[in-house]
Amino acid sequence: MSRDRVLLERALDRGEQDGGSVEFKERLLRDVHLEGGRRESLAAQLRHRLLSGDGEATYVVGVTDDGGLAGIDHDTFSESMDVLSLLAEEADAHIDDVQTWGVEGGLVGVAQVRDGSILETDDEHLVVGTAGHVDHGKSTLVGSLVTGTADDGDGATRAYLDVQPHEVERGLSADLSYAVYGFDADGPVRVRNPDRKADRAKVVEEADRLVSFVDTVGHEPWLRTTIRGLVGQKLDYGLLVVAADDGPTQTTREHLGVLLATELPTIVAITKTDAVSDERCEEVEREVERLLRDVDKSPLRVARHGVDAAVEEISERVVPIVTTSAITMDGLDTLDELFDRLPKTSQDAGEFRMYVDRSYSVTGVGAVASGTVMSGEVEAGDELLLGPMPDGRFQEVEVRSIEMHYHRVDQASAGRIVGIALKGVKESAIERGMVLLPREADPEPVREFEAEVMVLNHPTRIGDGYEPVVHLETIGEAASFSPENGRLLPGDTGETTVRFKFRPYLIEEGQKFVFREGRSKGVGTVTDVRPAD
Repeated sequence: MSRDRVLLERALDRGEQDGGSVEFKERLLRDVHLEGGRRESLAAQLRHRLLSGDGEATYVVGVTDDGGLAGIDHDTFSESMDVLSLLAEEADAHIDDVQTWGVEGGLVGVAQVRDGSILETDDEHLVVGTAGHVDHGKSTLVGSLVTGTADDGDGATRAYLDVQPHEVERGLSADLSYAVYGFDADGPVRVRNPDRKADRAKVVEEADRLVSFVDTVGHEPWLRTTIRGLVGQKLDYGLLVVAADDGPTQTTREHLGVLLATELPTIVAITKTDAVSDERCEEVEREVERLLRDVDKSPLRVARHGVDAAVEEISERVVPIVTTSAITMDGLDTLDELFDRLPKTSQDAGEFRMYVDRSYSVTGVGAVASGTVMSGEVEAGDELLLGPMPDGRFQEVEVRSIEMHYHRVDQASAGRIVGIALKGVKESAIERGMVLLPREADPEPVREFEAEVMVLNHPTRIGDGYEPVVHLETIGEAASFSPENGRLLPGDTGETTVRFKFRPYLIEEGQKFVFREGRSKGVGTVTDVRPAD
């Protein structure tokens, strides 16, 4: 017997033991189980299962009434999950988790349904982007913050973020990772067991105020990924990390430049203070202050001026500095207080819009697009447009479900980092840089636009045909520049036409971007757009 079959048999055995909280279904179909009085009857049955299971019920789909393995095809299983989700909504519940197994007849799935606990959207949700040199302790600091656990000196708490196994093994992040914690009236609400998705979801469910971290990459070869994380997310604050045993590096300056280009209020956390003397720590603080003053920023030492001053004065110009250690936990209470009190800075006006950062496929659910909601709000069942596709068209899709840090929610508003399961599209058709919009929107894809740019660094001059990579929202695409006066020199600010090399995207006036090619880099603002030709 296969390992998957053994696991499924055990799930069925547990279901039989649980008795009244378990329901076996071969399939659930819209035109059968939602018609006439069946919907109300099945919703009442679900409520009974929830009462029997103290607020939790288990639905095993793809089996006969007596628990025999039948199996159903992928499309039927997906439809069954849609129907179960609608029944759960009617019963004031939601699907919390789904596990699937392949059997001879197709798929069998075990869905956990929980009573109530649907997260209400509000403005109490900060999104913080981290930046800093490799090995300066970004992920370790965030891991200790969200769990309240001291690090072991070897970066153990960095594994508490959403990272890949190969990243943990090498000790280097190669893509964006995410973490969350929150606050209620009694103080921080932390992740009790970070290895359990359900515990992360519980933070989202219980906290009155959430803090989500977008943890970027510190290694130089992945600078474009860091730029994507800082430019392509709807961040409220930046957290720039500098290790006390190393001090500011060239990468520190690169990342600070990106934060400044996005005009993001930023906090500097000096890490690893346990590894150096007080004199060395003081020296690094002075180095950080000089670095900030060199770019016309005003440093504010929180240890000297207090949290009240930091909360009141943090801005595009004033940068608080906090000294920390993930091993001794010194300074983490200061960060807690800052994140509990800092106001949200991003705006959420306008219709729903989300730029796709990642896509993946979930068995029994289908295509999922993840990213940060840039404006408006989205609900399960909404009809949306996805695109532009490479040919410029937009595809009609429907929202199956929404998850935030593994917690199923009925809606999500601006600033939420979410995964949206989509009906009507295959995962292979979804690309980073695409956007989700309301079905009634009338978007015009853009291949070429005008921009005002500032050249921060370039060995010679930028002339016609210069081709850097443009990072705008989650878009990262090669583009050609045609400067207004034929050239731009380092330090120059000027107008240029920018044309995406391979395909159109949805962009609009006022959006900011970063461009980079080798050691050359600059920032810009879209001033005019032209529909794709």
